[in-house]
Parts: sequence; C-alpha cells; structure tokens
Amino acid sequence: MASTRRMRAFKRWMKCQSIEYSDALDLVIQQEDLQIWVKALCDLHDGDLIATIPKHSCLTVKSSAACPLIQDFCLEGYMALSVALMYEKSLGQRSPWFGYLQLLPDCNPEVPLLWSIDEIDQLLLGTELHKTVKEDKALVYKDWKACIVPFVESAPIKLDPNDFGVEQYFAAKSLISSRSFQIDEHYGFGMVPLADLFNHKTDAEDVHFTSVSSHSESDDDTDENMENQVDNDLDGDLLRQNESDIASPKRSFSADGACSPTTEILEMILVRDVKAGAEVFNTYGSMGNAALLHRYGFTEPDNPYDIVNIDLELVLQWSSSQFSSRYTRSRLSLWRRLYHPELSSLQTEYFEISYDGEPEVELLKLIFIMLLPEKTYNEFYLAVSTAQNSDKSITVISNKERIILGEVSEWNKKVLLTEGVRGALLSLADSREICYGLRSMEEDVEALEKCPVREKKLHHSLVLRISERRILEKLRTYASAKK
Repeated sequence: MASTRRMRAFKRWMKCQSIEYSDALDLVIQQEDLQIWVKALCDLHDGDLIATIPKHSCLTVKSSAACPLIQDFCLEGYMALSVALMYEKSLGQRSPWFGYLQLLPDCNPEVPLLWSIDEIDQLLLGTELHKTVKEDKALVYKDWKACIVPFVESAPIKLDPNDFGVEQYFAAKSLISSRSFQIDEHYGFGMVPLADLFNHKTDAEDVHFTSVSSHSESDDDTDENMENQVDNDLDGDLLRQNESDIASPKRSFSADGACSPTTEILEMILVRDVKAGAEVFNTYGSMGNAALLHRYGFTEPDNPYDIVNIDLELVLQWSSSQFSSRYTRSRLSLWRRLYHPELSSLQTEYFEISYDGEPEVELLKLIFIMLLPEKTYNEFYLAVSTAQNSDKSITVISNKERIILGEVSEWNKKVLLTEGVRGALLSLADSREICYGLRSMEEDVEALEKCPVREKKLHHSLVLRISERRILEKLRTYASAKK
C-alpha cells in the first residue's frame, strides 16, 4: 500500500537525519483514515528515553532554504513558517524534508480554518468558534493577498505562483496550526518530525520533551515551550544561508572534515509507565474543546477545560431590557473603573463560565452593580471615586450585608449572589442558549450518537456544542442553588 511505502520512506529519512526512536515503539497507520499513532510494543517505564530528534532535522524558518528570501521580505511568525513549508513542498524530492513531507497529509481538513462558510455556519452556530473562525478565514486571506502574493512576485528567484496560492497557504496554515512546536530561542518554532505523530490526551500525557544543547552545562528543560504552543513572533534575527546550504539542513563538521549532525537535540522521555499494546500519548496543553478544535481539528469528551463565554454585549442587552440605556452605560462605566482603574476604557468582551458552571467574579460584580438601588449605587459611586487613588478595598452595604468588591474570594462570590444576580444569570444562560439555534441539546446528543465515525467535522462540532450547552445547564444549577 502507498501509505506503507511512505512510512518506510519516512523511517529511512529519519535514519539519515539521525532521528532515533526506541525499538519498543511502533508507528501504526490506520488504513481507514490513514491516521498515525504510536504504539508501545512492550511495557515502557517512567524515565525511559524513547526518542532523540536533532534540532537541525526540524523544518523551521532558519533551517529552510527559503530563509534568505523570508528574511529579505521581513516575514515573521506563522506567515514566515508557512512560506518555508510551502517552499519546501514546492521542491518535491529536492527538499531535504521530502521523506518527512510525503508522509504528511496535504492539509488538516478537520481544522475549521479550512471549512466552507456554509459548514462554519451550520456546524459551529452558537459555539465559541463560530465568529472566531470566520474572522480567521478573512484575516488569512487578507495576509495572503497583502504579503504572500507580493513575496512571490518580488522574489529574486523564480517561484511558481501555483505553489504559493491561497489554497496552498490555507493548507500550510492548517498543518502548522496542528503540528508545529516551539523548539528553542534560536530555531523558534517549526515542524518536528516524529514528535508530531504522538496524539494528544488531556492531563494524561506519557511523554515529556526536553531540549539538550551542547552549548550549556546542564539540560535546558523546555516543558513550557514544547507544549505545542507557538509564539506569534520569532525571537532573534533570521539566519541567512548561502547557496551551499540550500540543499540540506544545517549541519556541523568534525575536525576530520566528516559531516555530522549538530549535538543539539530534543529528547522524548516517558513520564509514566505505559503497558504493552497501549498508545503512547503526548499533550498539547490544557485546553478546552473549542481550543482543541480550533487549532488541531479534534475534541475530547468530558473535557475538564471546557468553558463557555458570556459576551459583554449579551449582558448589556439584558440590562437594557430592564433599565434605560443611560442607566446601563453609567453602571458599566463604574464597573470598568472598579475592574481596572488605570484602564477604565478597557473593552472587556466576554466573561468565562467554567466547566463546573461557575461564572467569573467580574460578571457577578457587573450584574451586582447593575442591580444596586439608586441610593446605594450613589453611595457606592462616591466610595469608588474616593478609593480610586488608594489601595483600600471598596465596600458597599446592601440588604444589611457588608460586601468588599475590591477583593476576590469564595466568600465574596457567595455574597454577591443575591436573588437578583441569580435571576440575571438564569436569563443570561437562556439568552446564550438561543445562540445555538432551534435544535435542542437532546437532539444534538441524538445526532452525535448516530454520527458516522468518518464524519469528523460533524462529530467534533457536536461534541463542542454539547459540551458548551452542558456548561450552561450547570450555570443554571449554580444560579438556582440556595445559599
């Protein structure tokens, strides 16, 4: 089979690049969808070194032959790496990474960035991603037209525009989004062969990345950097390569002139035991399903990091239905001053509802201020103005209770939950629920149960919708609970 041949070619390429992995690991291709996962062939143990990856074998801006072109055009971040990836793919078998690239899919179709507008509107309606993904698509297209097209036209060497078209750019972005890692300060971020074959599991990773440098007396632990989180900008100046560097990744030479890889490597070390036959997992970080789907194209059931956001606009709509616009604006302005006095004009756009259905305290404060009786509000306004230039907490007396709004604590949160605030939370939960359209959550659950495995877009969008709607149910329970 073609997939088996590509895997054999990839393994030969890894050997040439001095990428090594344990004989106790097997790289398995699922023939039904060509997805790859890493299997333990025997029992593995905490502390085992299971793979080493030279940093020069990673596809980064600095290691790519396109580096001089990218530097001259002042491209940075995701855009720069996208160009490097498109350039190396355009070289075909002439690329030093051909053995790696031929194993990768052309794109990651599950990443919503590649979905059509109709799919986004139908599948993501009401979710945290609906608006975000549509904005992403518009911005990526704008970047391509404003930067990638001029880059191709002005390059000192002839580049085929078809290799850098808008579809190719979107495809490159989807691969980088789902497969790139932060490597180190020198290389920045890039594609890390072998490492990107380990699938994600929230809070249950088996393997840990460590960066080892020959320029340091001790290991440089990059756990924070290697959680597959990419900076927007590359650190340091871009490295130029001369013509002799174009055909191969960066290498160093020993005293006798023999070519040898640089000693800077990435190590993959087990952080817990793995039984024979089990999959070996990495983690991409502690992310809810919206973030996982947005960047990687998948979701997890019962993800403890799921959240739902209540937009500020939704709160203002609720307030305007109860009070005048002037009333709403006045109390919003006061809340902003209380929220962050030195940034009183801050436009906070949303409030987070946790997996357990608990709203962040700032939402409770805002609703509480909105509902203060006029006399109490005026006294509170004066207290805020007086305390603006001091470190004192701001207090207010309401319903014979002394409330310290300048502090955040569990006690304070409970006191803020007046009957009026609870009622407002219930109204906001209902308003947020309407965003999902006419289909009930029960219908979503039924649709998920009947969803074919191959319908990944539908499956993951339903998991996201259901997880968010369950949080809204928990918010209702939270708001309805007695003190």
